[in-house]
Amino acid sequence: MKKFLTIRRPDDWHLHLRDGAMLAAVAPHSAAFGRAIIMPNLVPPVVTGDQARAYRDRILSALPEGAALQPLMTLYLTETTDPADVVASHRDGVISAVKLYPAGATTNSASGVTDFNKVRPVLEAMAEAGVPLCVHGEVTDPEIDIFDREAVFIDRVLDPLRRATPGLRVVMEHITTSDGVAYVRDNAAGGAMGGTITTHHLVINRNAILAGGIRPHYYCLPVAKRETHRLALREAAMSGQGPFFLGTDSAPHPDTAKLQPCGCAGCFTAPNTMAILAEIFAQEGRLDQLEAFTSLNGPAFYGVAPNEDRLRLTRHDEPVRFPEQIDAGGERVTVFDPGFDLFWQMESA
Repeated sequence: MKKFLTIRRPDDWHLHLRDGAMLAAVAPHSAAFGRAIIMPNLVPPVVTGDQARAYRDRILSALPEGAALQPLMTLYLTETTDPADVVASHRDGVISAVKLYPAGATTNSASGVTDFNKVRPVLEAMAEAGVPLCVHGEVTDPEIDIFDREAVFIDRVLDPLRRATPGLRVVMEHITTSDGVAYVRDNAAGGAMGGTITTHHLVINRNAILAGGIRPHYYCLPVAKRETHRLALREAAMSGQGPFFLGTDSAPHPDTAKLQPCGCAGCFTAPNTMAILAEIFAQEGRLDQLEAFTSLNGPAFYGVAPNEDRLRLTRHDEPVRFPEQIDAGGERVTVFDPGFDLFWQMESA
């Protein structure tokens, strides 16, 4: 097995950094990435260009000196979003995309969209201006089984939305099913669609959450699915194909919020993501495709150059130890445990 792998600096195309004390605690763990699409679901959400600019300044202040990370901001799409503000913010380089949360789909999504006709003017303006739409791809109808919500979203929401808005470029975020993989692959021509895949969905299936006892630190939304879906995600991530790229969806929550009768959804993977990815790509004999997934395909979709500088992943003979928890303003945040030893470590080339 290879002992070293040198790749272009990776990017994270779906990242939660939160705000305040949590931001200060978690931002340094993403500092080695080149760029990151920052989620806007704060409380209150980031809904205007001015708010995105102010949030970007807070992120930059929270990063350690010399950090490589360039935060790429997004706006939270609501039914009162101003199309002119979206277009102007994108034109001026304040935002890189707009985020669609169906109302109630995940953490801090109460301000999301319930009536898609009300956001049609925004989507049409985005299509004309070339502003990508990042979607949380789940329906929230309580009659739909939680394990089916991604597939139903494609049929009921995503496909009709795209047909009604020609030219709109869409990222289906945190794909969790073979249905999502197939839809992205079948509609990616001309850069029309991309799909992000998280680190944790490449590792866990729903048994990891439920078999032998409930494991709340593996609970995320979209929830992990059957093993057949996890294998489809692995094949897509390791295929080298352009529409699939890394979006960790690293989502820190204090343990006091996770370990509740109704706990928060999210896996905090920022500290060990690259070590996990190197491990699982090596397991499959596909280390040669890691750079495409982490460093090349995302920039190609977003129309930016890959990072010029390189990072080296080194494989050690003994397991590398990552923190089990970090402190965030007196709260403890548990780091995602992949369930196997990690031998890889990322360092400057």
